[in-house]
Amino acid sequence: MIKRENYLSRIRGFYHKDLIKVITGIRRCGKSVLLMQIMDELKEQHVLENQMIYINFEDYDYSFIKTGMQLHEYIKEKIVTQEKYYLFLDEIQVVPDFERVINSLRMKFNISIFITGSNGKLLSGELATFLSGRYVSFSIYPFSFSEVCEMKGIERNEVRDDNIIDYMNWGGLPQRFMMEDAEQTKTFLRDVYDTIVLRDIVQRAGIKDIDLFERIIEYLVCNPSQIFSVKSISDYFLSVNRKVSKETIYNYLEHITASLIMSKVSRYDIRGKRILTKMDKYYLTDMGLGRIRNSGFKLEMGALLKNVVFNELLVRGYEVYVGKTRYGEVDFVAIKGNHKEYYQVAYYLYDQKVIDREFGAFSGIADNYPKYVISFDKNDFSRDGIIHKNAIDFLLEK
Repeated sequence: MIKRENYLSRIRGFYHKDLIKVITGIRRCGKSVLLMQIMDELKEQHVLENQMIYINFEDYDYSFIKTGMQLHEYIKEKIVTQEKYYLFLDEIQVVPDFERVINSLRMKFNISIFITGSNGKLLSGELATFLSGRYVSFSIYPFSFSEVCEMKGIERNEVRDDNIIDYMNWGGLPQRFMMEDAEQTKTFLRDVYDTIVLRDIVQRAGIKDIDLFERIIEYLVCNPSQIFSVKSISDYFLSVNRKVSKETIYNYLEHITASLIMSKVSRYDIRGKRILTKMDKYYLTDMGLGRIRNSGFKLEMGALLKNVVFNELLVRGYEVYVGKTRYGEVDFVAIKGNHKEYYQVAYYLYDQKVIDREFGAFSGIADNYPKYVISFDKNDFSRDGIIHKNAIDFLLEK
């Protein structure tokens, strides 16, 4: 397993601080391994093993912990000295009332706490209330393409077309690279999907109409890079003789994004410098999970590449929006602090018409922030201060 330095470098400065370290990410994206890597680094810093308490709530050994009180008592028994302890609680969301436990332990003991969860709502509700100003959060994603190449020992000059096409089709969940063929990969991805949808969402949220819920997911998967509104989804189902209330759609979309299987991307008014609250886009967190819910609909490579670039920008720590201009849209506006970048993504710049369309998307943007066009072309089409990058070169940037 590769060392996930991109994330470790962000968390490392908080190892010994009393702020709660909250790590969220889709199931099987590597959160548990990341915790193990943090523990290894602590050992290198001479933290003793008996000062570290690790509980993975998916491990049957800990199935006896069913309540917050039981968790609280179990951890208290482990803390036997005045030394600083390091507590790792993996997939904590399964324990009722865990927020109060975390807050109590933080106040009582000399302890550094790390928690992980597979739900985007982990930071909402009571956790935010109890721990307001007392936690730092980190989002973890499946392997980026550069991590896949690192894991496989592939240098830039050795990258073949089938490497990136495989990634665009089957995604970057770490365990899927242990599968021997396409059938095993499909079986693994189906298991992950079923765990997220049938256990994490359907059972816990009490969704009654499972078929409708999965059809909404399939609708989003089969229409990537498209602007959606609740009305447009409602109209689609009406066109196939199925009436669905807007409230139901709102609720289902919330559950989908909370499960981290997809990200909702808001539009950003570039001229007015404000976020627009209607007409969003949805992108898959992992491309492989999209294959599970795509019933034969052939996705365009350009749409798949846009999704990959979107995820890459998230991995790099940007907030990402769809840009709205006076004349149309820019695929992505990536913001980090006071810095901003603009991106257009195309599979290939086939002819002058496509070139003019992609580069022309930036017309009317008066600021001097970097503007990029990403495609698989090997020739450099940069012009008018707009930088053209080969997609593989972009994905392998450090």
